[in-house]
Amino acid sequence: MSDELPSVTVIIPARPDEPEVKAATAARRLDYPADKLEIILARGKQPSVQRNTALRAARGTLIYFLDDDALVLPGNLRRAVEHFRDPKIQMVGGPNLCPADAPALEQIFALVLASWLAFGPSRARYAKVGGVRATSEKELILCNLVARREPLLKHGGFNEALYPNEENALMDEIQRAGGKLRYDPELFVYRRPRRTLGSFAKMLRTYGRGRAEQFRATPTFGSALNFVPPLFLVYLLTLPIVLNFTFVTRSQYIPELWSLPLALYAVAVGLQVFALVPQAGVVRALCALPCIVLTHGLYGFGFWIGLLTKLKPPGEKSNVPVKLETIT
Repeated sequence: MSDELPSVTVIIPARPDEPEVKAATAARRLDYPADKLEIILARGKQPSVQRNTALRAARGTLIYFLDDDALVLPGNLRRAVEHFRDPKIQMVGGPNLCPADAPALEQIFALVLASWLAFGPSRARYAKVGGVRATSEKELILCNLVARREPLLKHGGFNEALYPNEENALMDEIQRAGGKLRYDPELFVYRRPRRTLGSFAKMLRTYGRGRAEQFRATPTFGSALNFVPPLFLVYLLTLPIVLNFTFVTRSQYIPELWSLPLALYAVAVGLQVFALVPQAGVVRALCALPCIVLTHGLYGFGFWIGLLTKLKPPGEKSNVPVKLETIT
């Protein structure tokens, strides 16, 4: 019955000049009573500010956050609201999957994003992993996330000084306050990865920077694993220096020991590529190899940028203009 369903507001940030917002078109096809559904398009140039502005104006009890290019399935909302029958659940999300008809290069990017070696537990954001379960911010992503409105407002919405990772910091706060997060692999949207190698590389660097800035703003033990790529990058930069030094001193042991992590890394990359062959084929798996290495290098580089550069004040971008449009 319609009366038993909670009201929902779908919030989609978009650029001011974006003519066609695919997510809005898909959201209009959601299988949900019209009197319980509100779709807000927030146009602007800073997604955190756009989402916060729309959040304050939203009428829904639940908020469904979508990116402008996320193609939501008609049944997603009805599936999502079932999770919220548990009053402890504050957020529910699932993966964003690469469409089967995406170009070959994007399919390779998707393969990398969903691989263990490249993204660890966060690969669940890009592939159906396991079953419905309690989770953390590592597995949820803002382009496909449903949340209760009141806890979001209680915690002040998204940290506008963070982009990306503004949702990750907010999820950490909600969990510290006793709220529960849930991952549902069947609550997915379709979303194409980056179109070019350059844009994919920029995304990786941005992800690294965002994670470091999140750690500085709200440090947690959960971010410890994210220090591995930046530290490995330092190791690679010191490798030629150490090998040159040991060549001068004629030491036989130091270069062998110092080269061991690199050898182990090469084995790990090889095993990951081998594991990708059954689902992707030999050619596509081999094409993923340099992208996996690129992921670690650029993520690590971005992480150092995020650690060493000045953090933006939380309210610096709050005055960025946002135009709200209600889609009917």
